[in-house]
Amino acid sequence: MSGTNANRPMEALPSGSVSLPSPGPLLTRTGWSSFIVALLVVCALAPALNLIVPADSAFHLSDYMVGLLGKIMCYAICALAMDLIWGYTGILSLGHGLFFALGGYVMGMYLMRQIGLDGNYKSELPDFMVFLDWKELPWHWALSDSFIATLFLIVAVPGLVAFVFGYFAFRSRIKGVYFSIITQALTFAALLLFFRNETGFGGNNGFTDFKRILGIPLATPGMRMTLFVLTGLTLLGFFLWARWLVNSKFGRVLQAVRDAESRVMFCGYNPLPYKLTIWTISAVMCGVAGALYVPQVGIINPGEMSTANSIEIAIWAAVGGRATLIGPIIGAFIVNGAKSFLTVSFPEYWLYFLGGLFIVVTLFMPQGVVGLVKTLRGKLGVRSPKVQAAERPASVVLPPKDAQPQAATPTGAQA
Repeated sequence: MSGTNANRPMEALPSGSVSLPSPGPLLTRTGWSSFIVALLVVCALAPALNLIVPADSAFHLSDYMVGLLGKIMCYAICALAMDLIWGYTGILSLGHGLFFALGGYVMGMYLMRQIGLDGNYKSELPDFMVFLDWKELPWHWALSDSFIATLFLIVAVPGLVAFVFGYFAFRSRIKGVYFSIITQALTFAALLLFFRNETGFGGNNGFTDFKRILGIPLATPGMRMTLFVLTGLTLLGFFLWARWLVNSKFGRVLQAVRDAESRVMFCGYNPLPYKLTIWTISAVMCGVAGALYVPQVGIINPGEMSTANSIEIAIWAAVGGRATLIGPIIGAFIVNGAKSFLTVSFPEYWLYFLGGLFIVVTLFMPQGVVGLVKTLRGKLGVRSPKVQAAERPASVVLPPKDAQPQAATPTGAQA
């Protein structure tokens, strides 16, 4: 600072001025501790329990549990994506299953090309194409043998579809239940398209019987654990990135659009680029989840685009708690964990449980599991760091001690 600026007297500020709150930390101390614990579980504890601990030990993590937890973490990424678009922007999508399936199909095309001559027909073409008497690959399979191109298309295909659809929908100011119905119709149309054999996506059977990825067999314990760790790291990375996003200025505008879009427009903001950006980001996250899902489950078919799957994604977010980020992840684990148990023990009652759970959450737990925990903590007198910070007195900006208050000048006293 120059000497002139340093010697300039500070202007007296009104005693009632309150400084604006600075952006909070990405995570609280407890949040960082929980994040590090989750990171250690994904990268160290789970691999050790699966690969090192003997299979006859009570602490052994079976290959079945590794696959199940990896699949649920893929679902949790979808739930996190739903929270960004529904919980923080107020846009309920019933078509996110489409973006999940698109990412899965892109990865499935690459895995089908990796089969090579190991298929039933010993042909370079996938088995279903040989069965249908196809002589060459269709044009949209041109880059399916490149892993680098596959990684790009996993992001580009769902993102492009979401961008084009979102641009026309948001530009036409379609919102509320009408937007939800249109997204559901889009998903159903894609479902019918992918069911057709002539599209080159395997028809109703889809893609299956995968052998290897990057030349490495998929059935080995090491590859299963590698996919598990990659999925966990992706989920944790998306969670941190989402936390940063919603705490930024961009995220504050999204929440303002959710609460009062017309007022946001009156303030000079155009909601279209904000809604379109978060919509596209949410679709890309689902596409990445689908790409991680396929090699772990071993199959992708048009059933992943069903409207029921898209509705389930919304249920995960609602059960866990919208606009919390951690809530939808918890909701995905709760609902899919219960699904895995009930579909084996009581398969005929699973849909009744899912419907009843959604009704209970809607009527008695509108804030989800996370909201219920916060309510119980409040009743027990346990306050979170955010609440304690909010209860502190606001910092008041006072004038310097040597500043003399200026006498009010009567009206008309100046020449």
